[in-house]
Amino acid sequence: MNHFKSILALAAALSLGAAGASAETMHIFWKDLRPASQAIAEDAGLPMIAARLPDHGETLSQGLQDKTIKLAGYALPVDRDGDLVYQFLLVPWTGACSHMPTPPPNQIVLVTPAHPYKMSQAYQPVAVTGALKPDMEKSQLFILDGVSVIQSGYSVRKAEVVGVDTVPDTVTLPVNSPWSFLNKKKN
Repeated sequence: MNHFKSILALAAALSLGAAGASAETMHIFWKDLRPASQAIAEDAGLPMIAARLPDHGETLSQGLQDKTIKLAGYALPVDRDGDLVYQFLLVPWTGACSHMPTPPPNQIVLVTPAHPYKMSQAYQPVAVTGALKPDMEKSQLFILDGVSVIQSGYSVRKAEVVGVDTVPDTVTLPVNSPWSFLNKKKN
């Protein structure tokens, strides 16, 4: 069994391709995308929203620029055709941008997968690997009650995307939230 795991690890390392050869992948968390001086992700039991921050969440972590990162979050499709997604927003909690307040830009990543990603539902938990670019971009998001324009603070182009079971540092919605059913617990 250990031999099998070694072969899988070697195959995974080789599949990183040119990005893996030129840079070591940093596993980061959502807190790493905001400056250390910015408030923590929860305030008074509600997720951090841009309106509550002095800089509206537009201050980015420039130290991560062009670093190859791996970040887990929830995918919210921006450009899709059926179940194939060509671009999505990666957000730190389910319901963000459509059912709950929009996170600040430094907590939203615009992701363009290297290959269309097959997604069965919005807010599917995924891990994204690729070069992180701090840059403000606006995306139109088509939701049930209309169109929203969402500003992201980072982008990852040609990203490798894989489904995951959990997001380690997910923001948990308050118990009294009408959207708490979106926080699926895996047993």
